[in-house]
Amino acid sequence: MTSRKVLPFTKMHGIGNDFVCVNLFKEKVQDPAALAMAVSDRHFGIGADGLILIGPSKTADVSMRIFNADGSEAQMCGNGVRCVAKYAREHGLAKSEDVRVETPAGVKTVSVSLENGRVVSARVDMGEPKLLRKDIPMMGAPDERCVDAPLRVDTEQFYATCVSMGNPHCVIFVPDVRQVPLEHLGPLIEKHEAFPERTNVHFAQVIRTEEVAMRTWERGSGITLACGTGASAVCVAGAITGRTSRRILAHLAGGDLEIEWATSGHVFLSGPATEVFTGEWPLNDQH
Repeated sequence: MTSRKVLPFTKMHGIGNDFVCVNLFKEKVQDPAALAMAVSDRHFGIGADGLILIGPSKTADVSMRIFNADGSEAQMCGNGVRCVAKYAREHGLAKSEDVRVETPAGVKTVSVSLENGRVVSARVDMGEPKLLRKDIPMMGAPDERCVDAPLRVDTEQFYATCVSMGNPHCVIFVPDVRQVPLEHLGPLIEKHEAFPERTNVHFAQVIRTEEVAMRTWERGSGITLACGTGASAVCVAGAITGRTSRRILAHLAGGDLEIEWATSGHVFLSGPATEVFTGEWPLNDQH
């Protein structure tokens, strides 16, 4: 009788933006895109916004690769990188309270806060935002910014400010985010012809200059409870359009994040990271 192959995993989330995390120091994954689609399914899988692979790095404590629920690979994830830092610190993969994580968008330093030896929150240096159309990327004059630029969607016209935080974001400020038909507009904007690599979509409502509410349609995952890179992009978009200060509290469906666009040009993102449970996923040949 042959034993059944299984893949150990840890389910984690950052204010509801949830991930299936796999430790590549111990395990092997042959087809991460297929595995991401399988485990992310909320009816037939574990249920998650995506799959995170935590592996060795030559330049940092650990490396991180993240695959969305549709199998596409993302360059960066602010909530995910906090989860990776928590996992690395608590599982002995990083010794310092400043955990360095290699991502496709560069090495990110995550400063973790500990209580009784457990990581309860983390502050991420998200790096500098990119604002030129060619760097987002999006159509139009490559060396220009997209700031409150008209964006035709279906029969409506919106005014979008676009930012790259290592991945593309389209931010649209509205009077009331609760009234936005996100399930309809999200996929239309994600796949809009203006964005050759698709985009994350955020509708934001300014409550006061230091506080916003936002809702997110995440590229490759759909409606999510939170998006760290998206909250960072909203902070940048609010500042460059004069709607908000450079330091804000963002209310997302899953909880709150604090974001600061420092005078150094770097964006800092602070919020919790939570481990939900561990388990084993049955493998077949394609995974």
